[in-house]
Amino acid sequence: TLNPVSDRLFELEQRLPQAIAEGELILHFQPKVRLADFSIVGLEALVRWQHPEHGLIYPDEFIPMAENTGLDVSLGDWVAQACCRQLADWQAEGLRVVPVAINVSARQLRDEQLPERFTSFLSTSGVAASLLEVEITESSLVESIEIASKVLDALERIGVGIALDDFGNGYSSLAYIRTLPIQVIKIDRAFINDIRNSPDDAVIVASMVTLAHNLKMKVVAEGVELFEQLIHLKTIGCDEVQGYYLSRPVPVDRARQLLVQATLVPAQ
Repeated sequence: TLNPVSDRLFELEQRLPQAIAEGELILHFQPKVRLADFSIVGLEALVRWQHPEHGLIYPDEFIPMAENTGLDVSLGDWVAQACCRQLADWQAEGLRVVPVAINVSARQLRDEQLPERFTSFLSTSGVAASLLEVEITESSLVESIEIASKVLDALERIGVGIALDDFGNGYSSLAYIRTLPIQVIKIDRAFINDIRNSPDDAVIVASMVTLAHNLKMKVVAEGVELFEQLIHLKTIGCDEVQGYYLSRPVPVDRARQLLVQATLVPAQ
């Protein structure tokens, strides 16, 4: 007589370790596009669970489960290894590859062995560290900023890029970009949604772009869904965008086509 939703969640939680170990996870990729020339200059890797009975399961359903059960470290390792292998495969085909970003959880940022494992993944695959980027959120930094800072410094030393995701969504953004080795800020989609109609949002976003550039950081706007948003961001000097307007996250085969294509010129 359990609630069917609880039944499903319990079943997924029990199976998740097996899914990580036995190859039920897959990667989709969302391109990042440079506004200067609409070149595809990066990809964000997003994990999906190809469940044998339930079909494709999206991360908002199983990532919190992984974090609550402590599986986010092994899940994160799987994603990092899978990205390195995919980059190596694309390079072996002779494709022009671009950096791939992966999301890193709070528990991963408390793991001082993380940089060492990343080094191993990169070495095994033969992929340059500059082709891997970690995206962190302010919430992932709250619990232990000292350890997180050590981990991020070590990742920077081996050449991995570091981006602060959901910028502006918390209270400590300025402190973090001042003290941590962050090279990229990603403006939270909440500011992009109404950028054309809200003067306040427009001023905030323009100020973020100016601040980041003055600090020698790159700016990516996420959640771009309209042509008008894209043009506004290009006008104020935003460096890159990602969002459904240009491309949803796509499977590996389609991501390969995007790399071959090299650009994503928006349709008006």
